Order: sequence, then structure tokens, then C-alpha cells
Amino acid sequence: MFMGEYSHSLDQKGRLIVPAKFRDTLGGKFYITRSLDPCLLIYDQEGWDKFSERLMNMPYNSQKQRELVRFFIGGAAEVEPDKQGRFILPPPLRKYGAIDKDVVFVGTGQRAELWSAEQYGAYEETKDSAEEFNRYAEELLGNGVEF
Repeated sequence: MFMGEYSHSLDQKGRLIVPAKFRDTLGGKFYITRSLDPCLLIYDQEGWDKFSERLMNMPYNSQKQRELVRFFIGGAAEVEPDKQGRFILPPPLRKYGAIDKDVVFVGTGQRAELWSAEQYGAYEETKDSAEEFNRYAEELLGNGVEF
């Protein structure tokens, strides 16, 4: 499971270090793709297989399916970190995520997100109210869930 927030920096060669807490879960190969939010998504092999299978099982005759496949699968990269846990973040994904130096890895359970530190800071500034998250919980979870 991916959880926690970890700050790192892109080096001059376009490499990032995978947070130590994520390395075992990700294994020797993982996948990065575009997100619907202004960040990137990171999946281990099992998560990627489930995610891509779900996309591929939608009817091909749907224009929306084909566009989603292009967005997520066409925009994805298979990544293998080196022995130090570093990987090269491909330029198209750097561009999409507005990543030029400082980043934040955010564990979100089944996947991790990779944000530019600037974008993540801007997001965090808009989500500062416990009352707002309470409304989200009521809307999405109803009244029958205990934390």
C-alpha cells in the first residue's frame, strides 16, 4: 500500500529517487502515466494490470474509450529504477506534470501520485478545511462508515 508524502528533487539528468517506503511495493519495474489531476500516477505491476485492463475492456467503438486509452496508456512509461532507486522521468511526463525540479510523492493507497512541489503546494492551499473533507465524506461514504 502506498501512503505518506515524500519530497525529492529531479537531478540534472532527469532522474528521481523512489522513496524508500515505496520501493518494495513498486518492485523492479513500475508504470507512470498522466492523471486527471495536474500530477502523474505511479502503479506497481499488479495495479497497472488492473487499471489498463479496465480501460481496455470498455467498448472500442466508443470514442471516449479510445481517447482515454490514448491519454492513459499512450501517455504512460514503463520504468526500471537503478540500484540506488533512481529512475529517469521521461520528458513528456515531466512536461505534463510541470515537473522541473522539486517533487512530492503522495501515497494514495493503490497507487502513488507524483506532483511538482509547486502544484502540490497550490493544491494544498485550496484544501485546508476539515469541514470540507467532512462534506466529502458524507457525500461519498454516507452516514454508515466509521473511521
